[in-house]
Amino acid sequence: MPLQPGDRVALLVPGSRTYVDVVLSLLAEGVFPIPLDPRLTAYERERILANLEPAAVVTDPADLPPLVRAGRPLPLGRPMHVTSGTTGTPKGVFSGLLATEDATALVAEERALWGFAESDVNLVLSPLYHSAPLRFAMGTLLAGGRITGFDADGGQPAFDPGRITTVIEQERPTTMFCVPAHLQRLLAHWDEHGTPDLSSFRLVAHAGAACPEALKRRVIATFPAGSTWEFYGSTEGQFTACRSEEWLERPGTVGRARPGRTLHLDDDGQIWCTVPPYARFSYFNDPVKTQAAWRETDAGPAFSVGDLGRMDADGYLWLDGRREDLVITGGVNVYPAEVESTLAAHPGVDDVAVYGVTDDHWGQRVVASYVGTATAEELDSWARERLAPPKRPKEYRRIAELPRTLTGKVRRRELAR
Repeated sequence: MPLQPGDRVALLVPGSRTYVDVVLSLLAEGVFPIPLDPRLTAYERERILANLEPAAVVTDPADLPPLVRAGRPLPLGRPMHVTSGTTGTPKGVFSGLLATEDATALVAEERALWGFAESDVNLVLSPLYHSAPLRFAMGTLLAGGRITGFDADGGQPAFDPGRITTVIEQERPTTMFCVPAHLQRLLAHWDEHGTPDLSSFRLVAHAGAACPEALKRRVIATFPAGSTWEFYGSTEGQFTACRSEEWLERPGTVGRARPGRTLHLDDDGQIWCTVPPYARFSYFNDPVKTQAAWRETDAGPAFSVGDLGRMDADGYLWLDGRREDLVITGGVNVYPAEVESTLAAHPGVDDVAVYGVTDDHWGQRVVASYVGTATAEELDSWARERLAPPKRPKEYRRIAELPRTLTGKVRRRELAR
């Protein structure tokens, strides 16, 4: 069917060079791609798409090329990525159709911050249905650069440190976005097989999970001076950016507000961020949740995703905790409410709580404590039919009773300990 400005197109296909071209082509026509994990089960797909009302759903990579348009016209919005928040209810983050002036400012802001240029070669490591790797790839192409990290057919293979090392040696990338788990695996591989020439890198940006201090210091020492950055943000928007040299002066900080933004904390330590008009958003078809995410401030409209932090006198931010229940595993957000709802539907489960525990490789791993007669093997089989891999608990703990507060809230931190 013909697509009209404002329409949405769900992309349930693996990442590829063509995938990025399609996203840019759709946005240039005012059509909003919805990038989704192609591994989602039918149950998950139906639950997510029901509220987003896409005009088309692409599940076959062969259907991508006809959507590509020539050239690099201006994107008139941002892709509609989906976030579940602490409720576990999927929400589409919607930028709305931008006027040419705002669309131009959105592209210019990214280019100014990250220095995207025609000479750039962006190494794509993470799946392109995630917002950050897609944003870096798009910014590179819009500046006239190129992207790499794909196979001979243009597809995106699973992350493999040996293959990535070969790409670095052959393609000489200048930029890459990664999560700490990528960096950990690359350094471990290089310890065993030798470190490649990394002098081509001018920007190595990481985010998505807390980076252990020892790993952070190794990364700073391994890559060219001044090239490593960390940023803090969410699907809804970007808050800070931090050069590693700043981090060395203030270990643990995630930096100061990005240009054009201001940060402030309320009395509970919740982080609020004002953004320019072109960086604002709503939750598609959900005015109640949209209203709850925004408040008026002296600096203009500000949004929050519920994270807590603290700031010093110079405006540097430290995170005291992500959203209370959120689990970040390998840079992927997993929302316990969604996993709990799925496991609770098993006839052998009477009560269940899902939480994250510290993991040296993934940052956190998903764990489920439950009351009932089901075995761990039965629950694992149940989850495999209903949940994408990052959401499936890596461990099941059967207990007599879940610890709860007087108001009935599960004490997840107690379970994690």
